[in-house]
Amino acid sequence: MTGPVESPDPDGAFPRLTDEQIAVFAECGERRRVEPGDLLFREGEPNDTFYIVLSGLIKIVDGYGADGRVVRVHGPGRFLGELGLLEGQVAYVTAVVDAPGEVLAVPVSELSTALAREPELGNLILRAYLNRRELLLGQGTGFRIIGSRYSPDTRRLLSFAARNRLPHRWIDPDREPDAEALLRSLGVTAAQTPVVVWGGRKVLRNPGNAVLAETVGLRVPPGDTGCDLLIVGAGPAGLGAAVYGSSEGLRTVVLDRSAAGGQAGTSSRIENYLGFPAGISGSELAERAVIQATRFGARITVPATAAALEQREDGRYVVRLDDGEEIAAHAVVIATGAQYRRLDVPGCRELEGLGVHYAATIWEARQCEVNQVAVVGGGNSAGQAAVFLARTASRVHLVVRGGDLEADMSRYLVERIKAEPRIEVLPHTEVREVLGSRRVEAVVLEDTATGQRRRLTVAALFVFIGARPGTGWVADALALDKRGAILTGRDVDSSGSDAQAAHWNHLSRRPYLLETSRPGVFAAGDVRSGSINRVASAVGEGAMSVRLVHAYLREVGAAGM
Repeated sequence: MTGPVESPDPDGAFPRLTDEQIAVFAECGERRRVEPGDLLFREGEPNDTFYIVLSGLIKIVDGYGADGRVVRVHGPGRFLGELGLLEGQVAYVTAVVDAPGEVLAVPVSELSTALAREPELGNLILRAYLNRRELLLGQGTGFRIIGSRYSPDTRRLLSFAARNRLPHRWIDPDREPDAEALLRSLGVTAAQTPVVVWGGRKVLRNPGNAVLAETVGLRVPPGDTGCDLLIVGAGPAGLGAAVYGSSEGLRTVVLDRSAAGGQAGTSSRIENYLGFPAGISGSELAERAVIQATRFGARITVPATAAALEQREDGRYVVRLDDGEEIAAHAVVIATGAQYRRLDVPGCRELEGLGVHYAATIWEARQCEVNQVAVVGGGNSAGQAAVFLARTASRVHLVVRGGDLEADMSRYLVERIKAEPRIEVLPHTEVREVLGSRRVEAVVLEDTATGQRRRLTVAALFVFIGARPGTGWVADALALDKRGAILTGRDVDSSGSDAQAAHWNHLSRRPYLLETSRPGVFAAGDVRSGSINRVASAVGEGAMSVRLVHAYLREVGAAGM
């Protein structure tokens, strides 16, 4: 036998299936003979098959067809693939037969059925796939984004890939000497960057987020057949509604403008969510929910930005997207959450994405390693960001307008901050100016108690100063409170709008608990007036909204139409 030796599994991401576990798939799979050089799947291309190695060796190669490198070797009992296989994404690596043998090929549709019958086996495969996605992200495996750090489009692509946890590697021509030669080999000029490259074959010149999403299989066209339930927003509330709606037989479509997970998806660690005593990252929680919802049949489309809500004469609602596409549904759940407020000081807007950030994910943290950073805010989002950034930054300055962290921050975060020597809390302090030419170089701070100002050298500024509801697209369609959040339930009755009351003239009831000023349109999570602004309550409201959707659909006789 020639070729590399099978790789060890120190990360626990590559369990070996027993004969009994392999037998579960034998009835729905096909045994295939494979020879050296055969490709089972190729990076950048769709893969709809779950492979189990019965004999021989399979190499997993990153950058196949260019300067490929072997990242893993699998022998008998190992199964191939990673999270993208369950989510309908393309392959991010290539599987090449290294030593002759046999594989069991199982269609993904059959895989889902088999795993539903064997939940323990399903958990084993899901854990392995989650771990493998984490490894791909850490190894810089997947497609390449080639572009300057000073390019807004490069930052846009990097942010989109990071928020959606798409395996990729960033090549900055300003820092990597081989980048120019690579661009020449691809027939790309510096003016055409950024580019997205798969191996040495496929090149996308400055693609929009939607184009990149469609290329990787993240964006599924909603279609024009309509649905029972349309959910706008894929944060905790939207994903909660998606899981319960799809699992209860509703044809469910979910839209989100940027990434599944919402604001919670950008959290490095959620430590007070029920059932996860060691905590869980917001992105992993979102990934698990997406897999759960899609397994029940929900269709999730990212990016898709809602622009307007209208009602047809037949009673169905239509959500129009910013690209002109329209999606019809019998009921709608609005879960667009809230958007972080911008810091309105000189220099801030000009340097957004160049050191001024409104999220603290791995991508943002990577931009300011071993440097000093400032975090503005006194709530949980600011606290979580400070603790996360303290892992890599040399110093984190937490700028708090008030004087007491415990006023707006959970106690466990306050204790973490006090125990972290790299975090300096600056109470009674506000940012007055952001300085820098091509990126953030410093901030001007003012002590509001004394009026004294000082210049603080930092490589980045992270802003978490509250949020506003994401309701601009429904401001003319639904009743809102003074803050711009959607009124629901009894609050709709007290809004006193004759125009809104007219929508209810044909019904002999008041709005359900989460129902808006339009029958059949519900709101859940942070976008709703009176929400608690916690992940657990958002998921609960998403689940509750589905029960109310069922009641509405029975009322109008629309379910399953």
